Amino acid sequence: MKRGGGVHTVPAATGTGWWNKVDGKVLSKHRVKYQAVAAGRAIAERLEVEHTIHREDGVITEKNS
Repeated sequence: MKRGGGVHTVPAATGTGWWNKVDGKVLSKHRVKYQAVAAGRAIAERLEVEHTIHREDGVITEKNS
């Protein structure tokens, strides 16, 4: 499992919804956080990277490797 970087589940820059990003690129968009987290976890497993989940204020709440 590669550490650093990886998939980040973050609040959407538009203010509505949640995005999963890798290296600054948005890979998926979701209306609710739990769907974004599930999709982010699946992407991270496929890419064999760490999954980092952020709160609405951007603070990291959880890291899964």
